[in-house]
Amino acid sequence: MKIVLARLCDIAMTLLGAAIAARICFGEAVPHPLLHCFSAVMVAALVAMAFPGYSIYLSWRGRPLRPLFVRVVAAWFSVQALAFALVFLLGGIHTLSGRWLLVWTLVTAALLVVTRVAVYSMLRRYRHAGHDLRHVSIIGYGRYFDRVSRDTEANAAAGFKVVGVVELAAVSADADQAAVDHDIDALRRVHDSIEANAIREVWLALPMTAEASLQRCVDGLRGTLADLRLLPDVDALGVQEHGGALAFIGRPAISLSPVALPREAITSKEVFDRVFAALALLALSPLMLGIALCVKCSSPGPVFFRQRRKGLNGRTFSIYKFRSMRVHAPEHGVVKQATRDDPRITRVGRFLRRTSLDELPQFINVLRGEMSVVGPRPHAIEHDELYRTLISGYMDRYRIKPGITGWAQVNGHRGETERVEKMAARVEHDLYYLRHWSFALDLRIVVATILRGFAGHQAY
Repeated sequence: MKIVLARLCDIAMTLLGAAIAARICFGEAVPHPLLHCFSAVMVAALVAMAFPGYSIYLSWRGRPLRPLFVRVVAAWFSVQALAFALVFLLGGIHTLSGRWLLVWTLVTAALLVVTRVAVYSMLRRYRHAGHDLRHVSIIGYGRYFDRVSRDTEANAAAGFKVVGVVELAAVSADADQAAVDHDIDALRRVHDSIEANAIREVWLALPMTAEASLQRCVDGLRGTLADLRLLPDVDALGVQEHGGALAFIGRPAISLSPVALPREAITSKEVFDRVFAALALLALSPLMLGIALCVKCSSPGPVFFRQRRKGLNGRTFSIYKFRSMRVHAPEHGVVKQATRDDPRITRVGRFLRRTSLDELPQFINVLRGEMSVVGPRPHAIEHDELYRTLISGYMDRYRIKPGITGWAQVNGHRGETERVEKMAARVEHDLYYLRHWSFALDLRIVVATILRGFAGHQAY
């Protein structure tokens, strides 16, 4: 939502700048008003299309704002240069006022910067009051670790709240086993507290020589959805004196976690999801009504089956399916996957599962913003707890929204996963999708699902 509002604000500032420039240059009587209005609208459309490519809608939490302002001005000047070229090619350069174009460019550049200064000033006050804070845990050693912890706690306006501080003992190369065991236990406690305390990031403030300790941290926190950031102590190397890159709370930072989709990609994917889901529900409503009647007549119980699953960043939601089994009382904490000739499955349910028509109600989840049309399939929470410790990178699947269909499903990895190897193959395809996402890949998966993905020998 923040990104959408920011993009709408930039479009509004572009049009407002054009209106202010027209008032300054022409007063009440604007020559060729339709041409000037067309030019303003055309440039606003270019702003909407081009600005995301300059990464100005990414999160700047904890980062200096001056580079952002430079990017915004550079993006605006680039758009205006392109607009001037288009106007020249269309032959309207002699009709438009050159003075108006110049004033418009300068006024809009000022408006774009001023609005961001105002927004970030309000955000700083809002965060200083304790709102919109991202929970972080800081792990490290020595005076540098103390400075990072102290500075973060004192600077709430940057948007972070420290909810855990852990000082390691086995940082030197000759650390004894007792110190190593202490650190392993401490990391285990951090691992267990990440979900309970909604910790979004873990910062590792360590000396650059602490390779073994860094590896223990990465290994100990693998399987969580918290973003790991290494904040190495470069002060001791004198890098600051030579203009080292300081981009995160005044210090260099290296991300150790897989990168999720860019913000602009997430926005376009969500727009596609909502539109596609609305059209699919409208088109499939007669079929879904017929399926609902068949399910109701097949056996006593509700039409829909609901189960808690994990979504984006590990948040849980209720996934919807057409009920395909007879109502039964599952064993607490145990999820028994459907098997071939499973006696729990009704005759109608067997057909629905074979054709994947039982998944159609998940378009409701997409419309609610809990799922995507394309993405990793969500698994039962009990399976998540099991496989997160057995398969490397398993939880990274939840760095994007789960999908109705996915790259793994159209490549034959669906159905029962009675062996770890089957789940590992599915996860491998999910991580491939995360690393290589594109809108074209999403369309390819949707088409493949329609052509061959609804039925298969692995669905039962």
